[in-house]
Amino acid sequence: MSDKLHEVSIEVNGKARPGAVPARLSLVDWLRDELCLTGTHVGCEHGICGACSVMLDGEPVRSCLMYTVQANGHRVTTVEGLAKPDGSMSILQDAFCETHGLQCGYCTPGMLIAAQGLLNSNPNPTEEQIRDAIGGNLCRCTGYQQIVEAVQLAAERTK
Repeated sequence: MSDKLHEVSIEVNGKARPGAVPARLSLVDWLRDELCLTGTHVGCEHGICGACSVMLDGEPVRSCLMYTVQANGHRVTTVEGLAKPDGSMSILQDAFCETHGLQCGYCTPGMLIAAQGLLNSNPNPTEEQIRDAIGGNLCRCTGYQQIVEAVQLAAERTK
């Protein structure tokens, strides 16, 4: 494997983050290890569980399946970037707390990213659309109902 580093400049949570990275460094590892943004979780490392989801130019993606160099010149939003500028929780994050849409919390960052992606494109989703949007994220604790209720509550509060 080559030791060559590649220059990148990625906007992460609204801030330019230049760096030099190996070609095969995954985006999730760069976010967690280099930027200390540990809200993005490493789960299956195969793109199945959704725990590593982030927004790339406003669309949810699996950061374990992307190399950091692929994000060069793009905008990345992690779960930390969903919070309000003052650091307080967003409407969606607050709704997750209020409806008990998180339990162990491992899937929560990916669920929040998937739900925010949905709400960005469809501010008034049906239950079926919510279930479809979060369907690629695995949760073993909530049974999904509370997560659906959280997204419904957030949609209601942003009308």
